[in-house]
Amino acid sequence: MLNFTVGPVMSSEEILAIGAEQVPYFRTQEFSDIMLENEALMKEFVNAPESSRTVFITGSGTASMEAAVMNIFTPADKLLVIDGGSFGHRFTELCDIHHIPYTAIRPERGRTVTEEMLAPFAGQGYTGLLVNIHETSTGVLYDGRLLGDFCRKEGMLFLVDAISSFLADELDMLEIGADVIITGSQKVLACAPGISIIVMGPRAIARVEDNESKTMYLDLKSALKNGERGQTPFTPAVGILRQINARLRQIKHEGGAKAEIAKIKAQAEDFRSKIKGLPFEIVSESMSNALTPLHPTGASAHEIFLELKDHYGIWICPNGGDMKDTIFRVGHFGALTPADNDTLIAAFKDLQSKGKL
Repeated sequence: MLNFTVGPVMSSEEILAIGAEQVPYFRTQEFSDIMLENEALMKEFVNAPESSRTVFITGSGTASMEAAVMNIFTPADKLLVIDGGSFGHRFTELCDIHHIPYTAIRPERGRTVTEEMLAPFAGQGYTGLLVNIHETSTGVLYDGRLLGDFCRKEGMLFLVDAISSFLADELDMLEIGADVIITGSQKVLACAPGISIIVMGPRAIARVEDNESKTMYLDLKSALKNGERGQTPFTPAVGILRQINARLRQIKHEGGAKAEIAKIKAQAEDFRSKIKGLPFEIVSESMSNALTPLHPTGASAHEIFLELKDHYGIWICPNGGDMKDTIFRVGHFGALTPADNDTLIAAFKDLQSKGKL
């Protein structure tokens, strides 16, 4: 199958080979060295502030979202949450579960957050802002500098879920003033799903250390302590962490974060240039390099997904809920090339010739 979803994505042969190896015992100095290198490279690629730390959670991105919310914030906080789609909405659900007061900002679907939308919340005692910086369900990429500037002025903690945006778009933790960056193994890192990653700046770490933890498995205080020696509190997904190490080293060898972002941007621009003339509308006003959200004007988005999967050996990314039949997404990261774009475009044109597009 040719995979244009946004996770899990196409992995390289090198990464697949690691996944086929026997999983080694991990309470060793050799594994600790891998983990310490993983932490250092993650901090380098997001330009994390001095004294930042990286924690690796065995769980999907939502596990790290929950770990960050429940360890950094308490019911004494008052948060702003950008709720612009199904993934941003997840932060509101987590705040509800952990009894953390919040106000949701709900931009229209496909629209970004503006300065005017933030203005009413200035000077109102908010202590943190949570955003899924690339709302993967609709494709919107929010303005991290705008949100970060607002947080600086208001003295708020700034938590960024960058699960699908990390290494696809510019993301400078110092520049935007982010206190937390979250990502996962199955996006640009193009490894197996099962590991999510939290990079925490000094203010977030201080919150974790000061707050009383009410969880065992997602206790970030314990994760930070064990991470000092390159270990995790419990048995991690060892094989995936080894894959992550290989990918991070590869990205470093090939020019680092900027080179990886440029590669994904070129893949996205190539695809977007090739869909001109096809019966699609791009539905986002502010797009990430990670994916292109498309509304087919003459067919069901879900039916197109099924046709490609069942008859062409191609996965695109469907949506659920009220977007099931109106929007599908085409991802641009993983082990993809412009030639793969050509294969997908040819399939679209074949569907069009059959009256199915």
